[in-house]
Amino acid sequence: MLYPEIEPYDTGMLDAGDGHAIYWEVCGNPTGKPVIVLHGGPGSGCTPTMRRFFDPDAYRIVLFDQRGCGRSTPHAGAPHVDLKANTTRHLLADIERLRKFLAIEKFLVFGSSWGSTLALAYAEKKPWLVNGIVLVGVTMTRRTEIDWLYSGVRRLRPEAWAAFQAGVPESERDRDLVEAYHRLLINPDPAIHQPAARRWCAWEHSLVSSDPNAKPDPARQEPMFQLAFSRIVTHYFRHNAWLEDGVLLKDAAKLAGIPGIMIHGRLDLAAPLMTAWELDRAWPDGRLVVVDGAGHSSGDQGMADAMIAATDEFTARR
Repeated sequence: MLYPEIEPYDTGMLDAGDGHAIYWEVCGNPTGKPVIVLHGGPGSGCTPTMRRFFDPDAYRIVLFDQRGCGRSTPHAGAPHVDLKANTTRHLLADIERLRKFLAIEKFLVFGSSWGSTLALAYAEKKPWLVNGIVLVGVTMTRRTEIDWLYSGVRRLRPEAWAAFQAGVPESERDRDLVEAYHRLLINPDPAIHQPAARRWCAWEHSLVSSDPNAKPDPARQEPMFQLAFSRIVTHYFRHNAWLEDGVLLKDAAKLAGIPGIMIHGRLDLAAPLMTAWELDRAWPDGRLVVVDGAGHSSGDQGMADAMIAATDEFTARR
């Protein structure tokens, strides 16, 4: 069961340079164990539900909207916004800037989906600043994972795939759909970029939950959200997230001494279990928890309970 709803006791906009301002908020206990929450997408933004995975009496809960999404500015839902200064390197610098701004010495890093890639990249770069890691729906944004999302998994969702593929010109349907959609999404004409954003988000939604009747969050149906999300995702994935392919797995030994818990749905179509299993074998102090019957969504049965059990475990360690 989720912890009760909670409101931030502090919020603000952090100047991140390059014309970007990052929305941040802090909830829970001001003297509690610091945790930074890295949302998925990239480009999903943080939500009030994310606050509820942590005991508010035990944690100082830090959330922020990554560049271009949520309440951060400029918002990528405006098609003229340049994404040039929105890369993995910039996001890692934003995490560090926020840590220093909030005067946090060390923190637990919590990342879900794309946020797990970002969490691993940060922890492997600065392991001395991380005293624990919780990953949910583990991804490492390798080329094989991107190819699975936008090609391989079509065998398991043929109807949704047909609608997704139909969103690009016929001449490009057998090519790289990430690249094809990217071209549509940066087109300034709303008659071109908005239908592409809708189709992109519909495809993403078809892979998230193990419940075939799961409905998308109404907030994710808003045109500004859909355009920002799809533009940022295609921008990152066409560049392989600016990560050397396989580097996060290769450098997992750098996490030695950092305790971690990975929570993964056995039926996850968006991020197959193999990724979490490989990381579990390479991370000396990581532990994999597989939730039978669940997919990629934290709303699937058993996922929230496993996530809260993990965050509670870290307060018990304290």
